[in-house]
Amino acid sequence: MEHLINPQVKDIQISGIRKISNLVSTIPGALTLTIGQPDFPTPRHIIEAGQRALDQNKTVYTQNPGLLELREAVSSFVQTKYGQQYRAADEIIVTAGASQAVDITLRTILTPGAEVIIPAPIYPGYEPLIRLAGGIPVYVDTRPNGLKLTAELLEPYLSANTRCVILCYPSNPTGQVLTEQELADLAQLLEDRELFILSDEIYSELVYGVRHQSIATMGKLREKTIVINGLSKSHAMTGWRVGFTLAPAYITEHMVKVHQYNVTCASSVSQYAALEALTVGIDDALPMRNAYEVRRDYVYDRLLAMGFELEKPNGAFYLFPSIAKFGLSSQEFTMRLLHEEHVAVVPGDAFTSYGEGYIRISYAYSQEVLEQSLDRLERFVNKLA
Repeated sequence: MEHLINPQVKDIQISGIRKISNLVSTIPGALTLTIGQPDFPTPRHIIEAGQRALDQNKTVYTQNPGLLELREAVSSFVQTKYGQQYRAADEIIVTAGASQAVDITLRTILTPGAEVIIPAPIYPGYEPLIRLAGGIPVYVDTRPNGLKLTAELLEPYLSANTRCVILCYPSNPTGQVLTEQELADLAQLLEDRELFILSDEIYSELVYGVRHQSIATMGKLREKTIVINGLSKSHAMTGWRVGFTLAPAYITEHMVKVHQYNVTCASSVSQYAALEALTVGIDDALPMRNAYEVRRDYVYDRLLAMGFELEKPNGAFYLFPSIAKFGLSSQEFTMRLLHEEHVAVVPGDAFTSYGEGYIRISYAYSQEVLEQSLDRLERFVNKLA
């Protein structure tokens, strides 16, 4: 009966990130720098808010787009932090994580054959959702420009079939952040075109030395931009599965219909925890961000000393060094490192073919783990040399 399964689903591959992280568990003593998950616990006051919700039996359905008071908190949070202005009543949806937010966005705006432009290398979760919605992914190679999408790179890929441009900044896997001028140039290029922008800003609280800025705040872009955000990275709440969309009412009106038939509503208990996070915990990300910045500098300096070529990231918690000089594919490099030195990193080709020749290192791990892992990596590259 397998021949009856949707071919689009059969063609989807398990994420290369998960493949390597699952393999680690089979190798005794292996250290992993693979998963983009904060090593900090969810702040205690947020956990207690979730527990109170359970004790008070707040375990029933909420409104489809989420608790109104939570949407009001989201509205206040993004206004305070980033100058984004969205109405709680009809421009915000609380979702089951940012991944579901991306899914309902693409299923709302795409029709069969519509093209979606994606800067690459990029997180592998977008292409399957684009294809399941009938769209066609179109990749722009950002390697010639320091792993950043610019207006100059993007313009040749725009066509009458372009329905959406995806921006993921700060970037997974590169950690790159767009400057205000780079955003302004993109805004000027896109503002008069009939297309949508999906701006995935899940790492917005994890930027170093600069203030996060959204393309939705520039020029006339607000009316065609769907912003994706959430609490997994900022508040160490990956398992709580709370994300949100911010978009003009004319888009949100239709997205909430897809959301309704997809999950009905996000977990009520998680929503009450999220309310605590965005109000009492409005600055919970700051100590984590400060720790990540120290780790970034440490890992970056170690990699440079080993002879790696890489861009210094200003956001998220990833580094994306080139391994081209070692003469191995990203899969060969990764597998040998794992089996010879018991350190796991993610091969660059997990982030589309444009990531070949790179590896992704997550520094969302303790200083002790980072030091031990990089010592082993150094031994490995010395052997290759």
